[in-house]
Amino acid sequence: MLLVLCVDLDDDLGRKTGFSTPVIGRDPVEEAAVALATADPEDSDVNVIFQGLHVYDDLDERDESVEVAVVTGNDDGDVNANREVGDEVDTVLASLSTAEDITVLVVTDGAQDESVIPIIRSRVPIDGVRRVVVRQAQNLESMYYTIKQVLNDPETRGTVLIPLGILLLIYPLALIGAVLEMPGFVLGMTSALLGLYLISRGLGLGDRLDEAVERARRSLYAGRTTLLAYVVAAALFVLGGVSGLNTLEEVRQSTAGEVGAPVTIAALVYGSVQWVAAAGVTTSLGQITDEYIAGSLEWRYLNAPFYVLSIAIVLHAVSAYFLDVVEISYLATALTAGTLLGIVSTLTFAVVESRFSDRADDAEEGTRQTDRV
Repeated sequence: MLLVLCVDLDDDLGRKTGFSTPVIGRDPVEEAAVALATADPEDSDVNVIFQGLHVYDDLDERDESVEVAVVTGNDDGDVNANREVGDEVDTVLASLSTAEDITVLVVTDGAQDESVIPIIRSRVPIDGVRRVVVRQAQNLESMYYTIKQVLNDPETRGTVLIPLGILLLIYPLALIGAVLEMPGFVLGMTSALLGLYLISRGLGLGDRLDEAVERARRSLYAGRTTLLAYVVAAALFVLGGVSGLNTLEEVRQSTAGEVGAPVTIAALVYGSVQWVAAAGVTTSLGQITDEYIAGSLEWRYLNAPFYVLSIAIVLHAVSAYFLDVVEISYLATALTAGTLLGIVSTLTFAVVESRFSDRADDAEEGTRQTDRV
């Protein structure tokens, strides 16, 4: 049996008509083609499905064993779309009740849809591939229409038009820079914008930014305290940076000679460590609150604020010692106190977690014995 398989990789059929895929059989496929043509006459997948019907009718008239089906992917991306096409091909093959060997004739509208051919070949032998090309698209009179359709694609606009527009702006910006006697600055800014755009496109920073905004939006509507804690922590970090710079400026004014690198680092740490520690405690408490609300809080999570305080005590003492603010005895005491605070908190919450875990196990065992009785 020959299976005429029409491939719609980006699922225009499902998205525009609501048809459930895969579509199997001559009459259901014809209904799907008419529905897609009614919803969007300009969609190239309409021609793919009608071409599949044409091939089916031609072979059926010759009394050959033939079936036609439409499989679709999705608009998420190549990998996910290919996997979904593979799953639908499996569904189509499972629905064909025949003892004959099945081969496939793949009908597509271009190279993008043909990327699924290795997926299909891994499941069933392929007799051939038929690419559907609309005749009018080959004529010069349709060039305007084709360009218009390409530029209406958001992905094409972002990939082609923005870099092209920045390149076209270089010459007029250079003229403006010459008038302002800053040609190097203007050209440098233009080059930097183009470079930043290409890097963001290459690394997918736009998608990541959209995902971060969506996560923040969900956290806001879900009432997660972590979002508020991060905002407060960011403000505390900024205050810590300002405080560190002010401390460094005071040290430079009080020092006759040049300030070395160790003293510079110590001044920045000494001025900012309390603010940074407050930011760390804030974020850890926010995370602990969300974990408790979600019912997934574990005792060892409570170590985080104490660890932050321990590290802050140590850094504050070391930086103060480098600035000659404290004596070595204070440094030793602070190092000991910070270390003991971390160790005591770890042991305390480990013991508490162990005790509660044992009680929970005993209660579960008692419940099991009661059920047995």
